[in-house]
Amino acid sequence: MREISFTDAFKYPFRRPKRLLYVLWMLFPVFGWFALFGYIIRINNEFVEGKYEGLPQLHFMEDLKLGFWMLLKSIPFSIVYCIPVVLATFYDETAANILSFVLSFFVLPVLTVNFYRKQTVESLFEFSKLKYVMNNLGDYLFVMIKQYVLIFIFLILSIVLVGIPAIYFAGTIFAANFYGRVVEKNTAGFCKTDQVL
Repeated sequence: MREISFTDAFKYPFRRPKRLLYVLWMLFPVFGWFALFGYIIRINNEFVEGKYEGLPQLHFMEDLKLGFWMLLKSIPFSIVYCIPVVLATFYDETAANILSFVLSFFVLPVLTVNFYRKQTVESLFEFSKLKYVMNNLGDYLFVMIKQYVLIFIFLILSIVLVGIPAIYFAGTIFAANFYGRVVEKNTAGFCKTDQVL
């Protein structure tokens, strides 16, 4: 799979501009939020597979069900993640901030995409996937810098509203591309399982 360019990543959410309106589901508490979460998971899986034609169609009930179950499956990891951060906060707030940054920069992106791909509780705890970050550190750092720059540009575009859905739908495009190019490509015997929810 090719490495996506910054230009292509920027253009992605605007290739099918009408579908940016899906973000309005966030105005409908709970049900809309679950549907959007499931939709974002599907988008990220398309990124991993190298599909950048534009935003796919939202399937409300299917995406809602996917988002609901995936949120439940993420709870154990969320608890484990919070424990060291909270403990560090009691010890030293600066240390807690550093720890939070390190985890969100070097750990969460790959594990999150791994979770979106495999859709199991265990996939969030596959810390062995982090070796691909360490073994490709230069590539990964460049990927994350591009991701943060893209988010910053979308934040600026939020002034004219279009940046809001762009952040939601394409904010992890580079991390997912890295996962597809590096992690999934080098993971022997990997097979994406479609969970029956």
